Amino acid sequence: MIYITQFIFIHPGKEKQFLEFESVAIPMMEEYKGKILYRIRPDPEQFVDHTGEVPYEIHFIQFNSKQDLELFMKDKRRVDLVPLKEESVREVFLVQGARIG
Repeated sequence: MIYITQFIFIHPGKEKQFLEFESVAIPMMEEYKGKILYRIRPDPEQFVDHTGEVPYEIHFIQFNSKQDLELFMKDKRRVDLVPLKEESVREVFLVQGARIG
């Protein structure tokens, strides 16, 4: 298994474009043995401490393998939607890891 955590920061006013991208990309993950375990839209009041900007969304994603993830990323349907992502997403802080225990 491969696990990815994404802290997603979007351009102000571009929520519609981001959600349009997500509405196609998220269901498509299942075709590549991937899924979102947690999709969080945090409220700044919920943070105990932070030194930077609060992300628009936090995703915790699982794929069975790195190959499955790579195939998902190269899927033409997803690639065709990348302009929506590029228009709406300002920055992504991505952490990749493995399950322990």
